Amino acid sequence: MSTTAEIPQPPGVTHERLDLGDDTVSLLRGGSGDPVLFLHSAGGAGTWMPLHAKLAEGFDVIAPDHPGFAGSGDFPALEDVQDLAFHYADLIAALGLSSVTVVGTSFGGWIAAELAAYRPALVDKLVLVDPIGLYVEGAPIGDLFAMSPQEKMATLVADPSKLAGLFPDDPDVDTVLALARNEASFTRFAWQPFCHDPRLPRMLPRITAPTLVLWGELDALVPVAHGERYAELIPGARLEVLPGVGHAASLECPDELAARISDFVA
Repeated sequence: MSTTAEIPQPPGVTHERLDLGDDTVSLLRGGSGDPVLFLHSAGGAGTWMPLHAKLAEGFDVIAPDHPGFAGSGDFPALEDVQDLAFHYADLIAALGLSSVTVVGTSFGGWIAAELAAYRPALVDKLVLVDPIGLYVEGAPIGDLFAMSPQEKMATLVADPSKLAGLFPDDPDVDTVLALARNEASFTRFAWQPFCHDPRLPRMLPRITAPTLVLWGELDALVPVAHGERYAELIPGARLEVLPGVGHAASLECPDELAARISDFVA
C-alpha cells in the first residue's frame, strides 16, 4: 500500500491506494483507535466529510471508494451488491484486520448489511444509516434514476440549506465526468432489481453483530418502514429515528450522527 499526495487532505488524513486482486482500491484514512470501516452512499465518494472527521476523534476511520467510484478501479468482474460484500471481506483481510466495526450510509448501508450477513465473523458492530436494499410493500424507494439533479438534492435532505457550498454552481469537466462515473457505477449495482436484493430478507437473520439502525424522520427517499423492517429482521437490532432529518443524515446532522454512532460502538 502506498500513500499518494495528489489530492490535498486535512491534517492527519491519508489518501492510500491498495492493490486488491487485479485492480486498485482508493481510500481515505484518519484518526486513531479501534478501526471503523465506513461505506459511503451513492454520493460522497473520495471526500473526507465532517462525519468522518467527528468519528476520527475516537476511531481509526477507513473510508474506501466503492468499485467504479471516485479513485477506485472499476473491478469489472463484480456484478451486484453481494459481490461488493465479498469485495469488502477481501479488503478487510488485505488491511490486516480480523474483524471491524462497519458503518454504512444508504447504498453503503446496503453493502454493509450484506457483508454482515454473508461474513458475520468479520463484523464486530454494525451501524446502518438509512440503508436501501429491501423491498417493502407499500413503501417504495424514490426513483433516483428518474430525477433531475435538483430533484435529487431536494429529496436527500429536509433542510436544503445544509447543501449550500457542497456542490459547485459551475462544475468543471473533470467534476462532471467524475459524477457521471459514480452515477454509472451506482446504476450498475442497483438498477436491477431496483435498489434491493430479493435474497436479503432471508439473509439478515444471519447477522450476529450488535446492530444500530438510524433513520431520518423526514426521509423522503426511503420511508422509515424500511428501517423498521431492517430492525425486525436483524436479531437484536435497535432502530433510532433522527428527528427533523431527511435521507442524508451525514450531511444534515453529522455531529449528532457521530455521537450516536460513537456511543453505540464504544
